[in-house]
Amino acid sequence: MSQTKNERRAFAAIIAILLMASVVACGGNPQSNGGGQSGVAETPKIAYYATNSEPILDWDPSVEFSNGIIIMHNIYETLLRYLPDRDDFEYVLATGYDRSADGLEWTFDIRQGVKFHDGTELDADAVKFSFDRTIEKDEGAAFIWDAVDYIEVLDKYKLKIVLDYAVPLDLVVASGYAAFIMSPTAVQNNGDDWLSSGNVAGTGPYTVRSSIHGEEVVLEAFDDYWQGWDGNHTRLAYIKKVPETASRRQLIESGEASFILQVTPEDHAALRDVPGIIVEDQTSYQNLLLFFNNQKAPLNDARVRQALSYAFPYSDVIDHIMAGEAIQGRGIIPQGLWGHGSDIFQYSYDLDKAKSLLADAGYPDGGFSLSATYTAGDEAHRRSLELYHSELAKIGITLDIRGMPWDSQWEAAKVDPEQAQDIFVMYWWPDYASPYSWLVNLFFTEDDTLFNMSYYSNPLVDDLIDEGNVLSGIDRNAGASAFIEAQKIIMQDAAAIPIFDQQYVRIYRDNFKGYKDNPAYSNVVFFYETYID
Repeated sequence: MSQTKNERRAFAAIIAILLMASVVACGGNPQSNGGGQSGVAETPKIAYYATNSEPILDWDPSVEFSNGIIIMHNIYETLLRYLPDRDDFEYVLATGYDRSADGLEWTFDIRQGVKFHDGTELDADAVKFSFDRTIEKDEGAAFIWDAVDYIEVLDKYKLKIVLDYAVPLDLVVASGYAAFIMSPTAVQNNGDDWLSSGNVAGTGPYTVRSSIHGEEVVLEAFDDYWQGWDGNHTRLAYIKKVPETASRRQLIESGEASFILQVTPEDHAALRDVPGIIVEDQTSYQNLLLFFNNQKAPLNDARVRQALSYAFPYSDVIDHIMAGEAIQGRGIIPQGLWGHGSDIFQYSYDLDKAKSLLADAGYPDGGFSLSATYTAGDEAHRRSLELYHSELAKIGITLDIRGMPWDSQWEAAKVDPEQAQDIFVMYWWPDYASPYSWLVNLFFTEDDTLFNMSYYSNPLVDDLIDEGNVLSGIDRNAGASAFIEAQKIIMQDAAAIPIFDQQYVRIYRDNFKGYKDNPAYSNVVFFYETYID
């Protein structure tokens, strides 16, 4: 489907509004993207990020645990930022930290001279307030703080965090979610729901100029940002939901979009030869998983789930749909991240085994129907399920496929498993770069469903997940061993299918300078580091 006239008109309209507002804003105090003649008002150039899904679901930085990672990391900041290529950290709102030998006490030096968007100053009290608030709300990714006993302010710019048990707290405070620092004054003066209403109060380089719920967000430079605006930096960023794959491709080809997300491997191949477009292969911690409803017949029988695992066309998906830009998943943790196990059992396509297992379970001819949901606009989801539909039909099983907006798909799954879908397809990427992110969110027993879309519950797996988390705070290798044992059980139970570990293919215009991918912060463009030439 090509880009519609309405989409093009909407884009043109918002660009015109931004440009007019920028000219007005520049009057008397001109700002530019860098390189402009001093004293001459130069209209900031707009970085346009076209994504396939909603830009943000919840504006509260203590709560958002989905697509909003893109927005949040440009408005709010964390103490540290993880750098996977070096297995090291960049200091952001912290300038140093220490850990006790037993891994239970951590002290952080807080950066001085930093302002929140409301003009108040960052200090250790603000960091404590932010972490305490996230812990008390206990929503989203708040589980990352489960090990915390208490947080103590030692002086204006020094903070101590004491743990009940050891965890890698440096990874936690560098998390992609639930580790953001916000202004206590703004929250306390305006009420706890003020943030969820679309207001922001971070220390990051951008504030929000405008937004349309579920559709778009416009970010503008925060003039008092602590790193300053000298040199080349993007001052305006437009993040827009463009659900049609063909439209996103058209936007990058025309030069309207600076960066696009989620097009097909066929598009990748075609765009590699287009002048002015960069197509870049990157490491990824993102994988695609298919979750079976373990609580609902006939999928409450492990033999049926195992049969369906043998019926999945892994090679066809990877070779044809992904054009080799992925590898079959082995266990739940993607290749390249610690805790991935090279000896974990891996299912293969084998319809004879599938039929045998179905017969053992009392379904020699199949004879049942299943429902599957996926995120509309994601071609890998849709086409993978269509191939699966064809294979299941060969063993007498009907698969009904339904594409939905992500927020609708997710909400529809957070119900009584008996009323839920049979199969749920989604990507996972880490909140923080630990196997714990996948295992505790996706397979730990939940009383109220959040992301355990297989509704899986196994006390032994729960214990191994907890053990791995504790051990990794002191000895990462020991923690990894526990996480691998948990994955072996999950795969034997066939709770879900790890379809593939994805290779990121980033597509952006060659005049969009400074972009660098970080797989620990999936799909995030740190706009401050970029500029349009």
